[in-house]
Amino acid sequence: MNYYIGLDLGTSGLKGLLVAQNGKIIKQAMAEYSVIYPQNGWSEQNPEDWLNAMKKVLRELSDGIEKGIKGISFGGQMHGLVVLDEYDRVIRPCILWNDGRTQKQTDYLNNVIGKEKLSSLTANIAFAGFTAPKLLWLREHEPDHFKRIAKIMLPKDYLAFMLTGVFSTDYSDASGTLLLDVKNKRWSKEMLAICGVTERQLPTLYESYEVTGKVKSEYNLPNAVVTAGAGDNAAAAIGTGTVGSGACNVSLGTSGTIFLSSDNFSVDEKNALHSFCHADGKWHLMGCILSAASARKWWLEDILGTCDYDADEREVAKASTEGLYFLPYLSGERSPHNDVNAKGAFIGLTAQTTKAQMSRAVMEGVAFALRDCLEVAKQNGVNPTYTNICGGGAKSGTWKQIVADVLGIPVHIPETEQGPAYGAAILAMVGCGEYATVEQATKRIIKFKQVIQPQNTTEYECKYCLYAKLYPALKTFY
Repeated sequence: MNYYIGLDLGTSGLKGLLVAQNGKIIKQAMAEYSVIYPQNGWSEQNPEDWLNAMKKVLRELSDGIEKGIKGISFGGQMHGLVVLDEYDRVIRPCILWNDGRTQKQTDYLNNVIGKEKLSSLTANIAFAGFTAPKLLWLREHEPDHFKRIAKIMLPKDYLAFMLTGVFSTDYSDASGTLLLDVKNKRWSKEMLAICGVTERQLPTLYESYEVTGKVKSEYNLPNAVVTAGAGDNAAAAIGTGTVGSGACNVSLGTSGTIFLSSDNFSVDEKNALHSFCHADGKWHLMGCILSAASARKWWLEDILGTCDYDADEREVAKASTEGLYFLPYLSGERSPHNDVNAKGAFIGLTAQTTKAQMSRAVMEGVAFALRDCLEVAKQNGVNPTYTNICGGGAKSGTWKQIVADVLGIPVHIPETEQGPAYGAAILAMVGCGEYATVEQATKRIIKFKQVIQPQNTTEYECKYCLYAKLYPALKTFY
């Protein structure tokens, strides 16, 4: 039996899965680390913490079967800026995907370079979380650090580099840098010039399932190779079988996404959705909201002071939210508003409003924000007939039903709800020849245990029409 390891480099921890060649999960491991908040709105992590977490997880997963591990791959948080000097030393902490310090640089790219120009070069416009604005910020505010840069990496690629010594990335993750010509799958020379960097400082590009190198001997995995891996959302899509035109996946992770797979390249004319490469070698459109499961965590743990999600679930299932709304813009918002200054809000509170109603409103607000993204996709002729679902928030049966009702389409529940780590393991299998293509692998491995049908579409259609008016009405207050 051959074994494969999928690693998911998340914001709060690194999760690993040991998976047999038939897709069966043999073992799981997890290592947590912290986020650094140097200033309000800033968000950083120490790459060495990721490295220590990876070493711990690999030891736990491979214990006793080191020679049976054939392949390793990654899913990882996107957009983070990791910079190394000529001696391969980390220059400064990684600036994360949810860091909001680059509004000035984002405005420069969108308004001076111009959205039309950016879209023509990269198929996307600038968002505060993307990598290119971070480079501009670093050049302006930390010029000594900027001058020392020899290698520019994304978070998961730092781990792959430490594992293999190969300086690489994949097309899906590179799509979120605003440095990649997504349509033609190459670094954009014009964008590199705008950011003041060279192609020599950037990693070699691979498809997510392509082998990039062999694991170094120090890790005691003598037969293991590494494939390029994917950005977390593309890896999660592989892990739920979201492959091929018309496939859709919703992720209720720290952030939330609606992922729309396509065999063909396309760009939303207003660039409200991201146009990225997919881990199956093709493309996808994606709407990303910055607060999903993290909004529920904020509400329960930080505001209500409880970690009893089960009790909240029981109360929410019976609650009604007529006239009550929640805007989930706790960290600003990306899709479709691209507004780093957007703020969260409860609207419609009365003296009779209950805790359970507010908890349910948080869930509904996240689903409505995803619906905002779906509406943009529909305007571009993309109209999925179902969606798969994954992420920590998808453990809630009530939330999954709300998503089905708000989006108005059935929600398919995979038998294995392991997100990016499972997708990464599948990519490793393809790279090692267990399956000929990603599509073949997902068709054979991914099974579904349940389909949740929409039940209250009329009620939620009315509620969404009102929700859609709230952000424009409140925007002037942000």
